Amino acid sequence: MGRSRYKIYETTHPHFVTCTVLHWLPLFTRQESVAIIIECLKYLQEKDNLKLYAYVILENHLHMVLSSDDLHKTMQSFKQYTAKKLLELLKKENVTTILDQLAFYKKAHHKEKSYQVWEEGYHPKLIQDEIMMKIKVDYIHNNPVKRGYVDEAVHWRYSSARDYSGMVGLVDIERLW
Repeated sequence: MGRSRYKIYETTHPHFVTCTVLHWLPLFTRQESVAIIIECLKYLQEKDNLKLYAYVILENHLHMVLSSDDLHKTMQSFKQYTAKKLLELLKKENVTTILDQLAFYKKAHHKEKSYQVWEEGYHPKLIQDEIMMKIKVDYIHNNPVKRGYVDEAVHWRYSSARDYSGMVGLVDIERLW
């Protein structure tokens, strides 16, 4: 997964992670690009025992609290698959400005690729107890509010805040910590 300084010692325990688009480019401004993220999360829930406790998808990054049988492998699969599908979408839609930027800002050691979609790493932080879980879930849900995008967390469609409010969200959420 690149040159991350962060290590995962408890591979099956919940972690707070952040995935950032290269150079903070706004890739998730259209439903089609967000759908790639949602589709991949659902697939990993089914095939990779991904447990998703909370998430939010913003225009250029996403936060999640999740666990799986092997978090590193799961995150590697997530980033590789979504990068491939996002590049396919950008090429199909002829979004040359963002494609040019993904090529320009690509890290030099990525010689075998023409583009880089994600910043390296995902900054895993082990959720050590229920208090930390609540803090991270609240942080995730309030991110769009803090940025001024919505007045209430449940108004942000691409978040698990709705699930925690008794509404149906876009992805199944584990609520048992």
